[in-house]
Amino acid sequence: MPKRVLTGTVVSDKTDKTVVVRVERKVKHALYGKIIRLSKKYHAHDEGNVYKEGETVRIEETAPISKLKTWKVIERVDTHKSPETAA
Repeated sequence: MPKRVLTGTVVSDKTDKTVVVRVERKVKHALYGKIIRLSKKYHAHDEGNVYKEGETVRIEETAPISKLKTWKVIERVDTHKSPETAA
């Protein structure tokens, strides 16, 4: 079974080797049709304490590391990347 990969924002980096990542998704309300933003927080393993609050990161599902941690941070997502210019 493939590992799930999610993208979210780091909301807390206070604990050692752990970050809390908020993952938001948009769903359509079943009856009214309004688009709703739902979010969920995941505790992810950050071995080197390199990811800080406010950064956008990609997390991957792993075997349980602790009671709350079953995810690890793969990479930082560069949200301010400029588009490459065609020369």
